Amino acid sequence: MSGISKLFKGSSGSSSSKHRSRTGPSPQEAIHKLRETEEMLTKKQEYLEKRIQQEIAIAKKNGTKNKRAALQALKRKKRLEQQLTQIDGTLSTIEFQREALENANTNTEVLKNMGYAAKAIKGIHQNMDLDKIDSLMLEITEQQDVAKEISDAISQPFGIPSLAVHHFCDELLAELAELEEEELENSMKNMGRLPSVPTSKLPSTQPGHRVSSKKKAEDDDDMNMLAAWAT
Repeated sequence: MSGISKLFKGSSGSSSSKHRSRTGPSPQEAIHKLRETEEMLTKKQEYLEKRIQQEIAIAKKNGTKNKRAALQALKRKKRLEQQLTQIDGTLSTIEFQREALENANTNTEVLKNMGYAAKAIKGIHQNMDLDKIDSLMLEITEQQDVAKEISDAISQPFGIPSLAVHHFCDELLAELAELEEEELENSMKNMGRLPSVPTSKLPSTQPGHRVSSKKKAEDDDDMNMLAAWAT
């Protein structure tokens, strides 16, 4: 019995370890690993670029003196350029993978939070009764109508029945019109009492103070306008 129990225990332990291995790393861990890989490859790029510049300098230095050494430097430069091209492609792939993982992680968090919000809204609505809401809105509407009636009653002129308000306003307007007409007639009468305009010629001025012909013509025009207005 003890051997059988040990066997089952061993099988259960192995299954739990397999289950942990199947779950894999979290999105944050994977993103962190990808960033570390990007940093490492970027440093490798910088190193290769410096090596390429060094090999070019060696080839230029030995171009006329030692052609064999110059050719060897150019061959090394070609290999380094190939490695640099491969790293560029790897970096592009890792960057694309990291961005896709970050977007997926963001979408997961957004959906999770939206789910929490939906549950919260559902919990709030469970405590609401639609029938009570309808009756409450009806009561609010009725109270608003009552408040409007009270405001209308308070705003009416004191001592005047509500049915006679419009008639009272019409009487006031008619009385105001009579007063304006009476004031206009008094103004017209006062205008008719203006002194008459003399028809005889004005005496000529003393020598040295004679008015010019242009000034005299303007005065005549003013007098004629005044006479026309008085009549």
